[in-house]
Amino acid sequence: MLELYRLEGCPYCETVADRLEELDIDYESVWVEALHSDRDEVKRVSGQRGVPVVVDERYGVTMAESERILEFLESTYA
Repeated sequence: MLELYRLEGCPYCETVADRLEELDIDYESVWVEALHSDRDEVKRVSGQRGVPVVVDERYGVTMAESERILEFLESTYA
């Protein structure tokens, strides 16, 4: 199962979520806090506090930055 760490109202997060749905990829949304200082879970899994972050256990991938995530989804799932 792929996990998407995201923030309500984040356009970059929405772009990734939309692409996951277009590719019919099952994923779980992990909603994070608005304040960077409260994003300990994101920091734990990715080493930084920004979103979006995708964790794909199937491929052993954890990555941030929407453009990189979209490239990964295209090359792996499309």
